Amino acid sequence: METPRTPYAPPAPASQTPTGASAAPIIALVDDDRNILASVQMTLEAEGFTVHTYTDGESALQGITSRPVSLAVLDVKMPRMDGMELLQRLRSRSNLPVIFLTSKDEELDQLMGLRLGADDYITKPFSQRLLIERIRALLRRQDASRAEATGVAAVGSAIVRGQLSLDETRHQCLWGGQDIALTVTEFLLVKALALRPGMVKSRDQLIDAAYGDNIYVDDRTIDSHIKRVRKKFRQVDDEFNQIETLYGIGYRYRDE
Repeated sequence: METPRTPYAPPAPASQTPTGASAAPIIALVDDDRNILASVQMTLEAEGFTVHTYTDGESALQGITSRPVSLAVLDVKMPRMDGMELLQRLRSRSNLPVIFLTSKDEELDQLMGLRLGADDYITKPFSQRLLIERIRALLRRQDASRAEATGVAAVGSAIVRGQLSLDETRHQCLWGGQDIALTVTEFLLVKALALRPGMVKSRDQLIDAAYGDNIYVDDRTIDSHIKRVRKKFRQVDDEFNQIETLYGIGYRYRDE
C-alpha cells in the first residue's frame, strides 16, 4: 500500500497571502478545457493545495491580481487572452512561479513561454503526478529564495561532483560556479546520474527518477532531455562531456 503523502504547506509572506487564508499554497489553474480544470483541481486539492480556476486569460489576470496565489499553471491557447499575453502581464508586475501547459508538438510555444519568463512547461496529455511534483519543486525553490533574501539559511545539502554542484533545496545547478537553468525534469535527471558517478542508468531508471513509477514515457523523451541538458552545460563550457551515452544501454555520469 502506498504511503500517503504529507501535504506541502509552507507559510507564505503576509504581503502575498489573502487575509484569512490558510497556510496551504494557492494554485491558479487556467485552461479553457473544463474537464481538465475539474480533474486537476480535484487532484491538487487532495494533495493539500487550494485551487482557483479560470477558463480564460482575462478573468485569470483579474482574479490573480485581486486574489494573490502561490503559483500559476497556464494553458497557452485560450479565448479572450491567451497564455502568452497573460504571462507577459503577470511578469510585468511579479515573479510569480508559472508552469505552461503546451501541446505535444508545439515546440515554438515551449520556447516562447520560457523566453517570456515561464519557470517550466509540461506537454499535454500530461501525468498529474508529474505536474504536482513540478509544482512542489517550484514552490520549494521560491521558499529557498525568500529565506536567502531574509538571511535565513535554507535547509538542505548540495551534491558536489567536481565542477558540478546541485542544490535541491534551491533547485540550483552550478557548473564551475556558473548557473545552469534546468527545468525540474532536467534537474532530476542530472541528480539521478550524479548521485552514482560511473554507474550506468538505463532509460527506464531515468524515467522513474524524473517522472515517478508507473508513468509511461517514450525512451526518446529521455534522449531529448539529455540532449537539452548537454546543450545547456556546453553554453558555459564547450568541453563539457560528463554525461556519457552507452548505446543500447543508457547513460552515466563520468567518475572523475
